[in-house]
Amino acid sequence: MSDKKFVFTTKKEKDWLLGLLRSEIVELTFTKKDGTERVMNCTLCDNFLPETGLVGHGASKDAVKVFDTDKQAWRSFRWESVKAVKISVESANA
Repeated sequence: MSDKKFVFTTKKEKDWLLGLLRSEIVELTFTKKDGTERVMNCTLCDNFLPETGLVGHGASKDAVKVFDTDKQAWRSFRWESVKAVKISVESANA
């Protein structure tokens, strides 16, 4: 994968991704703090969240807390680390 990253700097760009996360399972490719690349299927859609729902605030200026549908656990990513955004096939068929 290339080193080109998406840039989520404006409220409109961040709102676009948050809107996707609230309605779909999104496959995100991002760079972790340790420099490794990670692909994560994640969502903020109520249909896929555990009964406890969202723990804490979903997004901040720097990071977004999301539910990892593969690990069944809450994870986060930093806005500036996103390299690719894809809607998963599972989500589209749900």
